[in-house]
Amino acid sequence: MREIEQFGPIRKNWPNFSPLTGKSLPKNAYHCHIKKGKPTYVACWYVEDKKVKIVEIFYVGTHENAPY
Repeated sequence: MREIEQFGPIRKNWPNFSPLTGKSLPKNAYHCHIKKGKPTYVACWYVEDKKVKIVEIFYVGTHENAPY
């Protein structure tokens, strides 16, 4: 969360960082793996407002239960 606050939501230096797409996902959504192995843990967030710089983290948990 701190790195997103300091450097922005596009974190290409994080493992498996990528944009998320899908009908049930917010626009401008992203994810990364925060712990590999079994289980793998992921974080998902989206940019709510680029001008005001609001980012919403909407999921942190296992890859199996991720909303994508």
